[in-house]
Parts: sequence; C-alpha cells; structure tokens
Amino acid sequence: MTWQPNGSALFIGGRWVAPQSGETLTVTSPYTAQPIATVPAASTGDMDAAVAAARRAFDGGDWSGTSLDDRMTVLRRLSDLLGERRDEIASVVTDEMGCPITLSRSMQAAGPKVVLDTFLELAPDYPWVSPREAATGRSVVYREPVGVVAAIVPWNAPLLISTIKLAPALLAGCTVVLKPAPETPLDAYLLAELLAEAGLPDGVVNVVPADREVSEYLVTHPGVDKVAFTGSTAAGRRIAALCGHDLKRVTLELGGKSAAVLLDDADVASAAESLRVGSFRNSGQVCSLKTRIVVPRSRESEFLEAFGAVVASMPVGDPADPETEIGPLVSARQRDRVEGYIAAGRDQGARVVLGGGRPDGPGDGWFVEPTVFAGVERSMTIAQEEIFGPVVSVLAYDDVEDAVAIANDSEYGLNGAVFTGDPERGLAVARRIRTGTVEINGSPVGFHAPIGGFKASGIGREAGPEGFDAYVEIKSVGLPQAFSPAG
Repeated sequence: MTWQPNGSALFIGGRWVAPQSGETLTVTSPYTAQPIATVPAASTGDMDAAVAAARRAFDGGDWSGTSLDDRMTVLRRLSDLLGERRDEIASVVTDEMGCPITLSRSMQAAGPKVVLDTFLELAPDYPWVSPREAATGRSVVYREPVGVVAAIVPWNAPLLISTIKLAPALLAGCTVVLKPAPETPLDAYLLAELLAEAGLPDGVVNVVPADREVSEYLVTHPGVDKVAFTGSTAAGRRIAALCGHDLKRVTLELGGKSAAVLLDDADVASAAESLRVGSFRNSGQVCSLKTRIVVPRSRESEFLEAFGAVVASMPVGDPADPETEIGPLVSARQRDRVEGYIAAGRDQGARVVLGGGRPDGPGDGWFVEPTVFAGVERSMTIAQEEIFGPVVSVLAYDDVEDAVAIANDSEYGLNGAVFTGDPERGLAVARRIRTGTVEINGSPVGFHAPIGGFKASGIGREAGPEGFDAYVEIKSVGLPQAFSPAG
C-alpha cells in the first residue's frame, strides 16, 4: 500500500489531533492475513471532542449558515479530488477489505464521485423553501438542516456508503461525526485529507474510528441530533432502541435476503450472466445481492446448468489481480460465519451444486469458494438468514403465486429482481414483491432513485431527492396576508 494514513491521530475539528488514549485498531489484509496499518481507537473523550467540534461548526453557522451555492462549491472541489485520487482509493479499499481491484475501481472508488455528483445535480431543485397558499392560511415551509449527524458506516463498501450519507447531509448544512468500521478505517482517513484539501471548514466532518462500546456512546451522545447507520439488522435494532429512548432522528439501511424471480419466459442464459454480479459482487458481501434465486420447477435443471457454468468461470484469488472476481472475505470471523451457514445448508438437506469449501492456493487469507445450493426449501436457514458471503440458494416454484410467496417469505425487504421476456408482466410481479427496490432483467435503478428497505431491512431512504429528507427538519411559518418573504 503506497498511501499511508496518519496512524497516530484522529481527524477532529479540521486537524489531526492526538487521541486521548493509547488504544489502537489494527487493519489486517484479508488476502495475506497480515497487519497493514494501525490507527487510534477513539475513546469516549475523543467522541466528546468530535461531537463538540461538529456542534461548534453547526451552531456557529460555519457551514449551516452558508448558502447552498457555497456548500456546492466546496463539494464540487471534493468531487474533483475523488476523481483525481480514484486509483489510490481503489487500492486502499482493496487492501483493507479485499474487494477485487476491478470492482474497487468501479464501485468503491468511482461510485463515491458518482453519488456526490448526483446529489450536486439534485440539490438546486430540492424544495428547501416552499410557499403555500390556501383558504386556511399563508405560509412558507422551510427544510432546515437537522444538526449534528453521527454517520456510522460498515466495512463492505466503506467510502461509497460514507458518501451516500455525507453528500446529502453536507448539502443540507449539517455537520458530521463519521465513524468508520474498525476493519476499514483507512479510506475514511484518506477522505479526511480530501475534505480538508477541498476547503471544508474546521469541524464540519470529523473522523473517529472506534469499537462497539464507544460507537454506542456516540449514538447516545446528547450533542448528536441524528444517527445515520448502515450495517446488520441486529446492530440496527440496537441503535433504533437507543435512538427511540432519546427520540433521536435515525435512519437505518440494514440487511437483506433478496430474491431474484425468473418467470417461465425468462432468458435463462442472460439471467444467469446477470446474476454473476447480481449475486456475487464483492465476494458476496453486499446487502442488496440476490442470494435467493427463485426458478420455475420446469426450468430448474436448465438454470442450474447455466448458472453453474457462470459461477465456475469466476476466478478466485488475489484481490489485487484485475482478473479476480471472488476475493477473500473481510475477516476470519466472517469466513467462519459463512462456513457455518454452508454446514447448516448441508445438514438441513440442501444440495451443494458448486463450491462449498475453501479454494486451493489463493494465499493465506480468508477465502470461501463461491457456493450454489439447490433443493433449498424456503424454511431452511440458508433461505432465511443473511449470510454475507458468496453463497446462493436456488428455490423452485410451481406457479407465479408460489414464486411471489417465496420471494416475500423473509423478514427482510431490501432488494429483488424479476427476469422475464415481457417487461410489462415483470413490472406486475415486481409491484407484488415487498422490497424497497426491484430490478427488471438486471436493470439498476441508479442513484437518482431512492434505495432502502421494507420490514427488517431498515427505516428511511438514501439516494435520489428523497435522500435529502433524512437530513432536514421541516418548519412551517405562518405569514401575514400582505407579506411575502424574500428568497
């Protein structure tokens, strides 16, 4: 890794400052299982300092008091810097979490700039100020920044998810305490450098890696107005409970167990190829992946043959190799978790069509073979619980009613897909699937549309103009008949 973080400091108040304790977090390469960097682990005192810096920047108007145009100017500079440092960002994320480098360049490094540019495009048309006229009264409705935001992000797409939170929060005028995952703090350190170079005022964004206990302290901190969290449903439930006690604003983007439904008229070969990325992107470590594939019983064998050939063609190996499509899992603990689910699938009677073990030869890291199960019943553990690894279950159905029932038989409702030769028919089925996003024939919704989940997949939406909603409070002001405010 050519770029090295400031491994002895935290980014608080626009400066690199010494931590208040000697605790550290070690970043380990998932490919070599060897340490590659060390950063401070923030203490509760460090969190106090970070929140205080964000509070001063917000309450003093250093950011919240500026115009939207001024905020956009700074974030356009950040966008330029993200573009200039794209290759460096990709290498950092690949080193810290094992994402294959080709995907890192497109998703982990290019994605944050695309997200930021999308919010910059949407911001001028968002209804920050809305006059209202009615027989019952005259008013103006303001959407004002919610305040200090605690942004807590996971390890699987760390900079992309940070940007999905930071872009709308900063454009709205909020200030932020960014808490990266202990496994992947390095991209957040690089982001801090870019934010400072872009000219963000001191204290507007603070970067403080921390363990779970100190992260909970941040969630409950009285100086924090809103929590934006992406991660597991179990952690989301805990955060929701803590925020509920304090009546604190919270948005949660949580887990998924998404279903891809192949209708009987689907192009099986095309669907199988689409699911190369749709089911195995980032070595299976993406919450929106289609990990349940629901196929007509009459075409199950045809699909398994086509899909098995696709999965078998995916190279497993060094994430720094541009040819690699399946890299290591982020940690030994994650590999153990995934292997536990594979064992449960076997024990409950599902059949391993492909994979199911550890690959030979790709290094000392935490690899699991891309694995496809058939003969899966909807009640099985592997069909119900989020695995977060390269493991996919194929379930057979008898008719469309059965297919929709299987797709909806989940506590989650994050994503989904329908494959069909008739998009109109596919849309009708998509409307019946209880998830926040559904893709027809692999068509992505893009960042102009909101993303988020039904049921246990979360609360609130990110991306699209709706992405701003999480970072504003709505204020209505009644106006005298003869008065019209400027602006």
